[in-house]
Amino acid sequence: MILASTPFWMQPASGLAALAYALAALAGARLSDRSARRLIWLAWAAHAVALLGLLAGPVRFGFAPALSVTAWLVVTAYGVERHIFPQLKARWAMGGLGAVAVLLAWVFPGSLLSSVASPWLPLHWALGLSAYGMFAAAVVHAWMMTRTEHDIRQGQEADSGLPLLTLERLTFRFVSAGFALLSATLVAGALFGENLYGQGNGHWRWEHKTVFALLSWLTFAVLLIGRNLWGWRGRRAVRVLYIGAGLLLLSYAGSRFVLEILLGRAG
Repeated sequence: MILASTPFWMQPASGLAALAYALAALAGARLSDRSARRLIWLAWAAHAVALLGLLAGPVRFGFAPALSVTAWLVVTAYGVERHIFPQLKARWAMGGLGAVAVLLAWVFPGSLLSSVASPWLPLHWALGLSAYGMFAAAVVHAWMMTRTEHDIRQGQEADSGLPLLTLERLTFRFVSAGFALLSATLVAGALFGENLYGQGNGHWRWEHKTVFALLSWLTFAVLLIGRNLWGWRGRRAVRVLYIGAGLLLLSYAGSRFVLEILLGRAG
C-alpha cells in the first residue's frame, strides 16, 4: 500500500509519469514523432523524480521499486538508442512498460531500510539494478528481434524499424553488459553477505534469491559461451535469454514479492 510517510511530491510525479507513459503508448501513432518523443522524455523525467521520493527521508525499497528502476533504465537506454538509430520504433512498448512500473512502485513503495545496513548496500543495489536494466533491455530487443524475423518471413515491413542483424548485435551487447554487472553483484554479495542489510554476520547464505541469481548467472554464461563458440542465434539464443531473465527476476523481485505481498513481511 502507499505509505503515509511517502514524500508529498512523489504522488504527483508518479501520476504525471504514468499518464505521460500511457499517452505515449496509446496515442503514439496519432502523434508526430517529435511530440511522442517529448512525451517519453517528460515521463522519463517525472519517473526519475518519483524514484527520488523513495530515497527522501527514511529509505525504503522492495520488489516494485526494483522493477520501477529497471523500467527507468530501459527507457534511458531507449532514449540513447533513438539518437543513434532514429528509425527505432518502440514507443508503445516503452510507454506501457513505464506506466505499469510507475504505478506498481506508487502502490507498493517497499519497506523501510534498517538503520544498521552496510554502507556498501547502495553499491550492491546499484550493481544489481543496473544488471536488471541491461538484461531487461536485452529481453526487449530480443522480443523485437523475434517480431522482425516473423515480419521478414511474412514478407512484411519490420515494426521495429531496425535490421535484424542490428537488433541481434544490440541484444548481445546488453547481455554482455548485464553479465558483467551481475558478476560484480554476486561478488559483492559473497564478500559482504547479510551485513549488507544489517541482518547477519556477513557469511554467505544459501537462500532463494541467491540460488536464483546463481542459476541466472550460469544460464547467461552458457548463452555467451554458446554464442561465441557455436554461434547460437535466433530462437535458441532468445529462449536461453528468456530463461536467464526469468530466473533473475525471481532472485530479488520475485523473492521480495513473496515476502511483501504474499507473506506480508518486511524482511
